[in-house]
Amino acid sequence: MQLLAVGVNHTTAPISLREKVAFPADQIGQAVAAARAWFNGSLAGFAQETAILSTCNRTELYAASHLPPDDGNKLNAAIDATAHFLAQYHGMPYAELRPYLYTLPQDDAVRHAFRVASGLDSMVLGEAQILGQMKEAVRQAEAAGGLGTCLHQMFQRTFAVAKEVRSTTEIGARSVSMAAAAVRLSQRIFAKISEQHVLFIGAGEMIELCATHFAAQNPKSLTIANRTMEKGETLARRFNGKAIRLADLPQQLASFDIVISCTASTLPIIGLGLVESAVKARRHKPMFMVDLAVPRDIEAEVARLDDVFLYTVDDLGMVVQSGVENRQAAVAQAEAIIETRVQSFMHWIDSRSVVPLIQDLHESGESMRIAELERARKLLAKGENVDAVLEALSRGLTAKFLHGPQQALHQAQGDERARLAALLPQLFRTRR
Repeated sequence: MQLLAVGVNHTTAPISLREKVAFPADQIGQAVAAARAWFNGSLAGFAQETAILSTCNRTELYAASHLPPDDGNKLNAAIDATAHFLAQYHGMPYAELRPYLYTLPQDDAVRHAFRVASGLDSMVLGEAQILGQMKEAVRQAEAAGGLGTCLHQMFQRTFAVAKEVRSTTEIGARSVSMAAAAVRLSQRIFAKISEQHVLFIGAGEMIELCATHFAAQNPKSLTIANRTMEKGETLARRFNGKAIRLADLPQQLASFDIVISCTASTLPIIGLGLVESAVKARRHKPMFMVDLAVPRDIEAEVARLDDVFLYTVDDLGMVVQSGVENRQAAVAQAEAIIETRVQSFMHWIDSRSVVPLIQDLHESGESMRIAELERARKLLAKGENVDAVLEALSRGLTAKFLHGPQQALHQAQGDERARLAALLPQLFRTRR
């Protein structure tokens, strides 16, 4: 069995590249099917199983095939094919993407999946949101027919490892979230958030988390802007705020001092011109903006405006690194748990590799049994003595089962014969 993980994340690629290879949430299933078709076309037989994880911090493709793990040439070709698929799917040059990709075969792929789900590979060490995102990615891959025995087992163990790490270590304790970091940064611009008007664009899990943190600061007003008014109103009611339509943003943006955006849009929804107009209407009163979306919701050029303080998900990642030292002991403990579980899974993979051989042995043994049984039945039909027939049946089965090993032993020479001589007693449980 051959395993492979290929991807980019916040440590290997800037946000400007990550947003190019991000998969919209509603396209993951379609992308999984496309990846399998791509592999079958460019590298026949490699990826019988495929799953894709795409978040604001990473885009990763996991694949599994029944190729032998020592087939290095095929593995290199699979890595290259994966890079070409990601580039082709997103319409970008292969040469632009390839330098940023990490490629993890076999146990490295399993270890990586375990670390990601446990929050060890996150921008915010120990953050729990990634586990839910991974479970959703697996659900979509399964719905698209991308999961087989290997990846299904790997991801089930991944979730079990993440649960074990979070329940037996302090990896998530005192975790500084992106939402908390956004509040901290805004307080550098505005001394009192209680005197500011706050706007949240979107109504997903990250916006809900941010709204919870900002609501605790008792802002002057809290507003949710969303494409679906009903969903925006539901979230706004939780924080005694109000909701507006995303389409009304051009007329209302100037009313807000703090803007937090995180939508699933594939294109920016706040452009430079819109923010320039808002700043002018505000008479150049400072505006604090945080773009947590990948691809970005706010055009990067907005950061050049004098009265706008724009932060991306990568900028917040630098803030949350503070306090990481306090969790290094928990990290070491978590890594030890993961390493043990990786070895256990790889042992399972190795055991799966002999399943076809075991099936062949069963089929061969069954064929011998049926042949000897049929011969015995014919002898009994002729009126032969039952004891003599049973004796012939047992001898015939024994001779057939031992013929192959005996012939191999006689034909072998030197070291090969010595290895067989040492192995056969174990196989047949004989005494020497």
